Amino acid sequence: MAVAAKPLPHAHTHATEGPDHRESLMFDPRPRGLMNAWAMEAMHETSWKFWAVAAFLALIVLVFLVGAWAWMIMEGLGLAGVNRPAFWGVFLVNTVFWIGISHAGTFISAILRVLKVEFRRPFTRAAELMTAFGLIQAGFSILMHMGRVWLSYWLLPYPNQRQLWPNFHSPLTWDFLAITTYLLSSLMYLYLPLIPDLAMARDRSSGWRKRLYRILALGFRGTEEEWEHLRKAMTIFAFAIIPVMFSVHTIVSWDFAMATRPGWSSTIFGPYFVIGALHSGMAAVVVVLFFVRRMKHMTYFVRPEHFDALGKLMLVISMAWAYFFFNDYIVQWYGGDKWTRMLLEYHENGPLGWMWMLMLICNVAVPWLLLWNRRVRRTPWLMAIIGILINVGMWLERYVIVPISLTINRMPFTWRQYVPGIEIPLGIGTLALFILLYMLASRLIPLVPIWEVQEGQMVHSLERVGKTYVPVVKELE
Repeated sequence: MAVAAKPLPHAHTHATEGPDHRESLMFDPRPRGLMNAWAMEAMHETSWKFWAVAAFLALIVLVFLVGAWAWMIMEGLGLAGVNRPAFWGVFLVNTVFWIGISHAGTFISAILRVLKVEFRRPFTRAAELMTAFGLIQAGFSILMHMGRVWLSYWLLPYPNQRQLWPNFHSPLTWDFLAITTYLLSSLMYLYLPLIPDLAMARDRSSGWRKRLYRILALGFRGTEEEWEHLRKAMTIFAFAIIPVMFSVHTIVSWDFAMATRPGWSSTIFGPYFVIGALHSGMAAVVVVLFFVRRMKHMTYFVRPEHFDALGKLMLVISMAWAYFFFNDYIVQWYGGDKWTRMLLEYHENGPLGWMWMLMLICNVAVPWLLLWNRRVRRTPWLMAIIGILINVGMWLERYVIVPISLTINRMPFTWRQYVPGIEIPLGIGTLALFILLYMLASRLIPLVPIWEVQEGQMVHSLERVGKTYVPVVKELE
């Protein structure tokens, strides 16, 4: 009989003494067997609604992604809205957006792990999965943008008999190298902390699942030597993947900053794009955590305290994004040429000026007005709505940067407003594929790293100082 994964009454132990700490996961330990049973139940027990949503998403992927892409391959890029002067459209907008979404996994799992931030423990895997699945969608978007996808091997920097090498001046080559490097390193970094939970699932499964987990767990038995090697490997990868994360979105910003077009020739694009990636990524993590908590009955593991902590990070990142946006805007407004000033005027008062205004409302006004309030930060459904609005704003920001900025150039006779075509169903297809991959992953692996939560509860304790209790975090020996 499956154990219901609902919050149980607080155990009256030394770890839960003190009213200020009873809501904290780290000070609310439960038996390991019970926590493992909750994780396994979330993987095995799914309702008909789960499969109905999965079937609907699979249908969208089949029609909007596979079908529309096949049609575009047969008919050509003429089905898309890209044309002079906007040769880059929604495909590149989605590429930048999905790479930004993927940054949350590295930031939460690697940077917060290095800094030993304890509230990260229950949702590191949810963020790491976002990194892998987001990069897959970014790769699809680049292949769609190429049109002749069967020639994509030209991006590979390899010697061949025809003595032809890829064009290293092409941004597509930069993106290919950045995305593949980041994807491979992220998959390895996702796999390492997954090994102990795979071993747990192996010991609690049967049939094909047990055989699969036996292979993936690599014979992990939890000996002291195995734990020591695993922690060393995770630490090495954490330090190694952080510069990769920053370099990837910096390279994406170079796709634009290396050009001499009005509005793009900016030295601030590197950090501006990185902060924007963190902004959209953190907001996406909050949305994913809300659905994991709601649909997978993970209320014990994902608590209001985690939304509260993420809300504070989102507010700080929103302020940093606003600073870099103003920095980029004011320099171009004050010192730009006439074409740049015309572009800024087009951004604000053109036919798509509502996008520019809505971008600022979603990315700045909404976080600043709401996230300072502790009650809002500790309300999961409100945080999910804020996260969705921020991602809408960040997608619009990329749309303003890419196709709208391409409208105004130094040749007025070429000006033409970009109108997307088949890009819209293809973009919907990538979003559906992202959600579908997440749902399928929830059936195969624990979305919460159980061993990290158990480890955190072992090292956290309360020590009485006078009339109060002080939280103490001990180092593992």
